[in-house]
Amino acid sequence: MAGPAEVVIEFYGIPRQRAGRAELAVRAATVGEALAAVERACPGLAGLVGSGGRIDAQYLLSVNGRTFAVDGRQALAAGDRILLLSADAGG
Repeated sequence: MAGPAEVVIEFYGIPRQRAGRAELAVRAATVGEALAAVERACPGLAGLVGSGGRIDAQYLLSVNGRTFAVDGRQALAAGDRILLLSADAGG
């Protein structure tokens, strides 16, 4: 597995309100590591990753706007952008 790379998490809707910011740059090798960094920096978003390393069902997570991630073990590459939004954001 590759080492940590710089990635950016973009927050939308309720996650943006809870984070208190629009985005956060972190160093992470996996989605789970990125979300753990988000939880440390933005306590209002505690609980993003549930048991078994799966992303909490109340959130949707898209990597580079192309695929949705559900597994915290998914690898990330330098420059990846993770979009975090509420599962009900689509209306």
